[in-house]
Amino acid sequence: MSSDTTEIALVLPEERAGERLDSLLAELLPDLSRSRIQELLGAGEIVVNGENLRPSHRVHGGEAVQLRLPPREPEHWAAENLPLQVVHEDEEILVLDKVAGMLTHPGAGHPGGTLANAVLAHCPDNSKLPRAGIVHRLDKDTSGLLLVAKTEHARQDLTEQLAERSMHREYIALVQGAMTGGGRVEAPIGRHSHDRLRMAVRSDGRFARTDYRLLERFPRHTLLRLRLATGRTHQIRLHMRHIGHPLVGDPVYGGRSIVPPGLDAAALDTWRAFRRQALHAWRLELEHPRDGELCAWESPLPSDMEELLTMLRRLAS
Repeated sequence: MSSDTTEIALVLPEERAGERLDSLLAELLPDLSRSRIQELLGAGEIVVNGENLRPSHRVHGGEAVQLRLPPREPEHWAAENLPLQVVHEDEEILVLDKVAGMLTHPGAGHPGGTLANAVLAHCPDNSKLPRAGIVHRLDKDTSGLLLVAKTEHARQDLTEQLAERSMHREYIALVQGAMTGGGRVEAPIGRHSHDRLRMAVRSDGRFARTDYRLLERFPRHTLLRLRLATGRTHQIRLHMRHIGHPLVGDPVYGGRSIVPPGLDAAALDTWRAFRRQALHAWRLELEHPRDGELCAWESPLPSDMEELLTMLRRLAS
């Protein structure tokens, strides 16, 4: 077995009896997609009570699962000398403050100019790590804290923290509508049935949970602090839309924009020019892979979101 192989042991929750093995494991291990889980099951890298089972197997609950995750070949992404906002760096990890408008990874139609390309220039040895060592991603137009591992040991440790939900990621969002208090959204998320670039809340999707609390309320908008219990694609954006409070500026899930009444011409132009989801990854908390020490970092709101809040506070005064 390669020394870079990750081994994960877990016990299936008894209350989840009757669910498909592949979908349940994908929920319990949010850093792995369902297709990756199916691939590992087919390769015999996942055993349940000592047996190799089909992805469609219905679990009984309480089974012991042993998973071996072999290292994948690193992506051949180019290093690019692009600006990075470094919040923290040591020999094991790198914490960055991503600006809105920057993709996390290269993809179809975007071979370069991404945060991953910049990371490879800043940390050349990360070319040996899957996905340049980036542990989790942010949407292109979401700003804020993003975590990068600089060693394979750190990458495996942080991946396990994500899977065990011991790593905490908190966001600040400005949403449409005046909310009365905090709460929790539990709604499964899957790929949209007609548009493969979008996600949707659907009954056959993967379990997703978002907790939120009210920070500041305005006549027609609300500032929220949110914590992810799971990390599905577009999760916060979808969950807020699901409860009738889409994010301000969201070009995909935002719906009809609510413009605050009473803005002067200049402020109205500024409001309408805000063309991204008003979402910022403001706090990251984890156990350092070196020694288990609890670490936390925070990132101030970017100027474009602060400008929206300044307008709303002025109108409310």
